[in-house]
Amino acid sequence: MTGAFEAAGARRSWSKVTDEAPSHEELARLVSAAGRVADHSSLRPWRLIEIRGDGRTRLGRALNKAEGKRGVSTKPMRAPLLIAVVASYSKKSKVPRWEQEAVASGVAHMLSLLLDEAGWGVFWRTGGATRSKAVAKAHKLGKREELLGWLYVGGKPADRDSGRRKTIDAEDFLSPMP
Repeated sequence: MTGAFEAAGARRSWSKVTDEAPSHEELARLVSAAGRVADHSSLRPWRLIEIRGDGRTRLGRALNKAEGKRGVSTKPMRAPLLIAVVASYSKKSKVPRWEQEAVASGVAHMLSLLLDEAGWGVFWRTGGATRSKAVAKAHKLGKREELLGWLYVGGKPADRDSGRRKTIDAEDFLSPMP
């Protein structure tokens, strides 16, 4: 791929990935680029938590606790690397909370594009547990932080069709000011 247009046009979610994952160093390089999203007042109202190995088990325990179950959920085991996307809101800023959350979401989306372009399969998982006390505690979230979900990252299976999404008809979503 040679540019953002091609990367965006080729993006898709990979709900099944292999056990391979980018190294911490490769991930850090991509996070550095993803952090360049539009950010009113340059607040950087986000952070990411890298979850690998036993961290996935701890998350699985927190997910089950959030749902009133015992044991460990297998959901975090569906990828070798999970990246928790956290909105870290600044109370002292004139920038509204929704806009700060939009920046954190933008970083997550940009990172997913960069990971995909680097050859990794990515899907973004959310759900009711993202705002639960048990899951917040497992991630050690601060008082002005909220979990927006996790990017699940792994290798793209060679034996699976890429399942490219159909291009949308822009005219269905684009209109002039009334």
